[in-house]
Amino acid sequence: MFKDSNAFGSYSVDDIPAAREFYENVLGLEVTEHSGNLTLHFAGGSRVLIYPKGAAHRPANFTVLMLPVDDIDASVAALKAKGVTFNQYDNEFVKTDADGIDRGDLSNAWFNDPAGNTIAVMSGWM
Repeated sequence: MFKDSNAFGSYSVDDIPAAREFYENVLGLEVTEHSGNLTLHFAGGSRVLIYPKGAAHRPANFTVLMLPVDDIDASVAALKAKGVTFNQYDNEFVKTDADGIDRGDLSNAWFNDPAGNTIAVMSGWM
């Protein structure tokens, strides 16, 4: 029924202007705005909708966006140079190194957008 649908994901933020600044200028994504919502545009036509929730916003307690990269070390270094702080984890599922990278077949590094939503850069995917 939906296999030919142009589906997309979405999540909320508390401040649309701050989100637009972050996604455009820190992450370097193409961002458009329509009716108070943001759309993030990715290769191949993929999109993510970001909608305002104001004071009712609560950051998701999971990763809302995965950004595949070829070189996780270079990507983490570039984001750190733009002021991004990477989350540190040390639990039974995830153990990050000093750079905030969980290394393995799939290497991941997590950070938060201005609304507190968790985003990851990852390498080794596909």
